[in-house]
Amino acid sequence: MQKYYHSAPSVLRSQFRSGQLVRPTSGMCGGYAQGNLVVLPRELAFDFLLFTQRNPKPCPILEVSDAGSREFVQTAPGSDIARDIPLYRVYENGVCTGEYTDVSPFWRDDFVSFLIGCSFTFESALLDEGIGIRHMEMGCNVPMYITNIPCRAAGAFSGPTVVSMRPIPHERVVKAVTVTGRYPKVHGAPLHIGSPEMIGIRDLDHPDFGDPVEIREGEIPVFWACGVTPQAVVMNVKPPIVITHAPGYMFITDVKNSELSD
Repeated sequence: MQKYYHSAPSVLRSQFRSGQLVRPTSGMCGGYAQGNLVVLPRELAFDFLLFTQRNPKPCPILEVSDAGSREFVQTAPGSDIARDIPLYRVYENGVCTGEYTDVSPFWRDDFVSFLIGCSFTFESALLDEGIGIRHMEMGCNVPMYITNIPCRAAGAFSGPTVVSMRPIPHERVVKAVTVTGRYPKVHGAPLHIGSPEMIGIRDLDHPDFGDPVEIREGEIPVFWACGVTPQAVVMNVKPPIVITHAPGYMFITDVKNSELSD
């Protein structure tokens, strides 16, 4: 993935759009913010917006599209929401019915798209501090887990918080907390440190989304709120149709990380 670290967001979005590149986006376009995608019918959009406002830690909003629009005009002018992510998921009545590199055949004029901040954004800042990112080192997706931490319900939406996990050497945990805490618009500081069983995670080797990673001696599992939370909520609420990114396959914006830090 490091080969794409210095790529421009617009260049990679065009490769995703053409189907030339299908892989997780961690480590791509260093210095630029990435986001999670949720696309809903307009009749559910207000409830979902309220849900994000009540749960800003897992669901920090970067942009909301106009109804029917396939462009994030503020964060990625000229983008195509239906084709500029390497891999999407379509949920129907709470069930994932398929993964696609292009969801334009499903598009409707009443769709409203939400772009939610992603922890991949602050990984560049961790790397700048010499804190390694294990899933990048292993060339795999970040591990993500459904927890026992409930979100605050809003209208039709309720469900558990999802977290992403990165092993951090114990002597660097405070620095990792400090660095990521500067980015509240992309989940900010960790939600939990150590003791996965305390937040309902039984086995770190079997994530609910993504891939397991090695935890070495002297390292502590550190958990950040994750923008995959809406997918867990979707499975709980079962709306007729929802389109999301596939976990780990994000929307890469033209927004610099520095614009999202405190």
